[in-house]
Amino acid sequence: MRIYEFGRGNPDRILLLHPSLVTWDYFEAVIPLLEKKVHLLVPALPGYDLEDDSEFRSVEETASQLADALVEKGIREVKTIYGCSMGGSIVLRMAADGRLKAENYVLDGGITPYQLPWILTRFIALRDFGMMALGKLGGEKLIVKAFSSTQYSEEDLKYVARIFRHCTCRTLWNTFDSCNNYRMPKGPMRFSGRVFYWYAEKERGARDWDLKYMKKRIPGTVFRRFKGMDHGDMALFDPERMAGELLKL
Repeated sequence: MRIYEFGRGNPDRILLLHPSLVTWDYFEAVIPLLEKKVHLLVPALPGYDLEDDSEFRSVEETASQLADALVEKGIREVKTIYGCSMGGSIVLRMAADGRLKAENYVLDGGITPYQLPWILTRFIALRDFGMMALGKLGGEKLIVKAFSSTQYSEEDLKYVARIFRHCTCRTLWNTFDSCNNYRMPKGPMRFSGRVFYWYAEKERGARDWDLKYMKKRIPGTVFRRFKGMDHGDMALFDPERMAGELLKL
């Protein structure tokens, strides 16, 4: 797994995990704001690394591979692990695994596992995969509209199209199937660090299930709502605020 590092001389480390359908440069506007103050670790997650032909297999496997890669670098503790959407799923799984200790675990619109009968999860996975398949066939405008109310530029749409061309169908299927159904311990959980769940004002309805899951399964979770934003917007459209919020932790 390729991990990009910035600000290596700084003592405090922050691990940033990107959503699906983008790669590590999703954080390109945030990195310059943080690298002078913290040591940033930004992996290109499997299936979304444009420099190789890896495939995304599961949230559990990715969390384990990432912990392995960091331990090999001699890193066993960080100040904060932040993940958006799919990245948030990986943050939650890493918190449960406990191999990489963190003072703060931040899920930004993070996807929690569905607590539904198996057959219903199959229908949901097929629906989501169907929309992604449209993206591979050239319908990136439809995909962006389906997942966010934010208006994206033509350059942004070209970026999305490039990611779709790179991702295999298996990566797309595994991403949505696993993010909706990854394994977590049963019953309430407590981790070594503080847990934060951030969500955008415009995605409140879509995050209803995730909010209920966090309240029930992770007692003590701190919830933050960010006004005027939609899913995954902060790193792209308000990087100054994102950097400030991370540094507060």
